[in-house]
Amino acid sequence: MSYPGGSIGGMRDEIRALVDELTPGDEQEARHREAALAWLAATEDIFRRAKPRTPSPHLVAYFLLRDPADGAVLLVDHRLAGMWLPSGGHVEPGEHPADTVRRELREELGVAAVFAPPFGERPAFLTVTETVGPPEQRHTDVSLWYVLSAHRDQRFTPDPVEFAGIRWWTTAEVAEAPAGTIEPHLGRMLTKLAAATP
Repeated sequence: MSYPGGSIGGMRDEIRALVDELTPGDEQEARHREAALAWLAATEDIFRRAKPRTPSPHLVAYFLLRDPADGAVLLVDHRLAGMWLPSGGHVEPGEHPADTVRRELREELGVAAVFAPPFGERPAFLTVTETVGPPEQRHTDVSLWYVLSAHRDQRFTPDPVEFAGIRWWTTAEVAEAPAGTIEPHLGRMLTKLAAATP
């Protein structure tokens, strides 16, 4: 994708516009959006430069594969995080987050991205969270969540290094999952998505 000025600063401005246009689904997302906008206004260094945490915060793109037939979502059993998560990854310096989604989906699950309505290539949700793991690796992720269309009978090639497995989850199964076993903001994302889609 092209971006104003052809610079990392120009991409930061484009990302700030995406965040600014996002309508929060609840008070927590509104707080996260304000924190993200303040961060974007205060620094040009928004992309991860060195694993696992330089700089902190840095930008991440999550993508939620959703079957429009029943609203089920595909989650990955992430080895490092130790919980079920949407797929995603760190946004590379100068990369548009929608292009991160395309790249990471091919790398992680072996399929092409089909952005879902009504959001298309715009983020549907935003979180600002502290990661889990050893203290020396913890950092803050500013995550833009995208929604993709997929189907239960679709073939995926999950990355065995990153993932112990993949599976489809219904909204009810997400709601009933024990704390600490699933992405903590996922239920809020699904509530927002249900309100935005027929």
